[in-house]
Amino acid sequence: MNKVLKNALLNGLYDKKYLGHENLNPKLLTNGKQDNIWLTLRQELLTCQNFTWAVAFITEDMLVPFKLVMEDLAKKGVSGTLITGNYLGFNSPKVFYELLKIKNLKVRISQDNFHAKGYFFNHDDYDTIIVGSANFTRSALLSNYELAMRITSSENAALINQVQSSLAELKQNSFDLTDDWIKSYEQNWEKPVSTNFSKKQSPKIIPNKMQQAALKELNQLVNVGEKRGLVVSATGTGKTYLGAFAVKDFKPKKFLYVVHREQIAKKALESFYQVIGGKKSDYGMLTGKKHDVKAKYIFATVQTLSQEHILEEFSQTEFDYILIDEAHRSAAPSYQKVLNYFKPQFYLGMTATPERMDEKNVYEIFDYNLAYEIRLQDALKEHMLAPFHYVGVEDYEADGEIIDETSNLNKLTSKKRVDYILRELDYYGYCGGKPKGLVFCSRTDEAKKLAEEFSLRGHKAISLTNQDTEKARQKAVQDLENGEIEYIITVDLFNEGVDIPSLNQIIMLRNTESSIVFIQQLGRGLRKYPGKEFVTVIDFIGNYKNNYLIPLALNHDVSLDKDKAYEEVKIPQLINVSTINFNQIATKRILASLEKIKLDSMKNLRNSYNDLKQKLGRTPKLYDFYKYGSSSPLVFATNNLVKNYAEFLQKMGEDIRLSEYENKTLTFITKELLAGKRPHELVLLSLLLQKGKVEEKEYIRQLKEKEIYVNDDVLESIEKILTLSFFDVKAGKTTKKEQYGNFALIKKIESQYYFSNQMQLALKNSQYREFLQDLIKTGLLLTQEYSAENQFTLYKKYNREDVCRLLNWRLDVSAPMYGYRVGENETPIFITYKKDSEEKRNSIYHNDFSDGQTLRWYTRSPRHINSKEVQNLLQPNMKLHIFVKRSDAAGKDFFYLGEAKILQESVKEELLGPKKKAAVGMDLQLKQPLSNSMYNILFAD
Repeated sequence: MNKVLKNALLNGLYDKKYLGHENLNPKLLTNGKQDNIWLTLRQELLTCQNFTWAVAFITEDMLVPFKLVMEDLAKKGVSGTLITGNYLGFNSPKVFYELLKIKNLKVRISQDNFHAKGYFFNHDDYDTIIVGSANFTRSALLSNYELAMRITSSENAALINQVQSSLAELKQNSFDLTDDWIKSYEQNWEKPVSTNFSKKQSPKIIPNKMQQAALKELNQLVNVGEKRGLVVSATGTGKTYLGAFAVKDFKPKKFLYVVHREQIAKKALESFYQVIGGKKSDYGMLTGKKHDVKAKYIFATVQTLSQEHILEEFSQTEFDYILIDEAHRSAAPSYQKVLNYFKPQFYLGMTATPERMDEKNVYEIFDYNLAYEIRLQDALKEHMLAPFHYVGVEDYEADGEIIDETSNLNKLTSKKRVDYILRELDYYGYCGGKPKGLVFCSRTDEAKKLAEEFSLRGHKAISLTNQDTEKARQKAVQDLENGEIEYIITVDLFNEGVDIPSLNQIIMLRNTESSIVFIQQLGRGLRKYPGKEFVTVIDFIGNYKNNYLIPLALNHDVSLDKDKAYEEVKIPQLINVSTINFNQIATKRILASLEKIKLDSMKNLRNSYNDLKQKLGRTPKLYDFYKYGSSSPLVFATNNLVKNYAEFLQKMGEDIRLSEYENKTLTFITKELLAGKRPHELVLLSLLLQKGKVEEKEYIRQLKEKEIYVNDDVLESIEKILTLSFFDVKAGKTTKKEQYGNFALIKKIESQYYFSNQMQLALKNSQYREFLQDLIKTGLLLTQEYSAENQFTLYKKYNREDVCRLLNWRLDVSAPMYGYRVGENETPIFITYKKDSEEKRNSIYHNDFSDGQTLRWYTRSPRHINSKEVQNLLQPNMKLHIFVKRSDAAGKDFFYLGEAKILQESVKEELLGPKKKAAVGMDLQLKQPLSNSMYNILFAD
């Protein structure tokens, strides 16, 4: 480590020719799209032995993710010290109370005018200092433009000694934080006056950014004569106000608003009045109790409106404009009755969740006119919602038994589990003076019992189920907002339609049955409210089979890509300043759930296809999957259940008529080229579709114009790929070339490229041509994920066949390649870091990547120093490419970690394994040290 550390320091502070190290290099830390200061602090915390922070300003909104890390560290016996103070009264008394909850954190209060911003971490054989402008606040660590310098050095370094002396002095001039001190501080504390001198908001309500864009699209629909339109807008983004703005623009003679609950209708009436204004008598209700049928703006419940004698009070053309709120319900018979009766000039549907679990098509009801869509992630990025801090913690475990779907009521509501839940709720806390929480649990009897147990422990709670009246629900919400109770405990009652803006805690005590419901429940707490800086979301993760849905829902990930889901669990995710955090046990439970599921199953593919078809009102193309963020089109390249998208459509019942050859060529392009790992073949096919023939010079010019690398070896390789000669290698009983149809896609005559005769004949089939165009278009879009200037893109995934192709080898020799193949100038090395069996190669050879930079690696056995293969490998100009996957369970794909060099002094012949066979070992050193995120994905437990 001393040598690695020395090189890292020299690389960062003296000359970049020395080999650097991602975790050890001196580094300027900022908040950007790819990284932020908090993620660096978090990584240091998780790997240190102890730490000392000297930070003047701390805000409550950053303590939730910090507490999660500290809880994990406590289980490992790691503790730290935080020195802070009361300078300018910035730190609130509540912040100090919250810090006292962290048992493995000693908090000291400085007696000076303390304004430091430094973080010190002690590791096994080095120390790290981070100093700069960043206090421990959400803005400073996640979003502000801050500058902080990270320096890592050995404990004997003069700088480290100087820092240690300063910290010792600070500790000496400080005292332990206590309850008594906080109480004294609280008596005299006044909240600092905000330095935000922005103009006061106008009382006039004006459209926000999202609403302006949506209004433009809605008005366009009206102007072109469309009769219906749908807006999908996340809860809390001003959906009701948007409807009011749209109605105000339309200026109807008479307007009707329809929803399923009287409470929602009443709130909507007030919002419309604020936006449109006019006489209050113009606004009326149509419910079980009120029949203001003469009003200009009528707000109705569907239960009342859909009654025959009520409908007959209105002519079919009575209303110019009708708005259906919570439009995902519009397939219900009562709504259909209304929709079929009235003939307005325009129907507007509005919903936060258009996806229906009963397979009713909301998009179809509104003529597939999706005017505008803003999902939760977009709304958070646009600052339309209150940020949240999600923490996934393990559910209670007793005697080795973890809560799951089959747990009985006694276990769900046991004294120990309730005590554990309340401890966690208190530990992670909430924004504001009192908890105002909504708890979702598994079943009705559990809700009632938990409410009793919460109340007995001094946390007054009410259970609400579908058995309770509307009046009881309204009173419970009112009591929560007034602070008369702390928690409402329910099953699925509050998934939609009811707003409790003051909510500051969302608690999940149940299995996640669907991503839709999860987001609905999360959305209950995200509406902005005065004084609400954030919402704490605490998810108690049991041994549930659907745990894998949690990261997918939080990240709106519908790609059906298991690797992507894995990364979303392992690497902390951010949505603007909202954070997503899982503790180590919860992480293991989610990953265990993920391992057991086949995300790209035929069932999931079918569901994804049907959802997109409903949204579009037509058969989707592959490009549609890419454009609308539905399942990744790559699923069709990697899924073994379907050979190509045309075949999938046939399975879905579509009338697809292709010859055997046409089907096989689509399979070839899907499986070999769609992923876009090299754009060259797709560019040539695209040009041939446009022009029929292409001069080689023109092709080269096009590649260079697109900044795509090209040389003679690449051109030869492209020809071998598209003539299929590259695949003329046995793959079972046949060659892969035969499996793909045995006929070339292109031919080259002198310096001109053409489609082959078979392809020219196939392209007369318009259906085939359309599939081919769609494949090429989508593939070219996917190439944007890769570097066009290099063979391989750092940290992207490749299988052995990809590597043979991108190295321009004449044949696909991936099948017998195994761990490596020494080429003339380039050698790919494939490493499976953790083997399933102790008997297997890596277990015997003890691969190690602990420093994220070097790896002890061995040739096959028997091999000797003087073996021809070893001598070729050791030649100075040999380029080594390193590909690594975590385990055999990761599938066929390996992450590309870049080029490596052999440290010549480390080359040694050794006897390995139980049979003591000779192999040559050597240290491989990456040219570019691993990033933190890639290290965590591949190697962190």
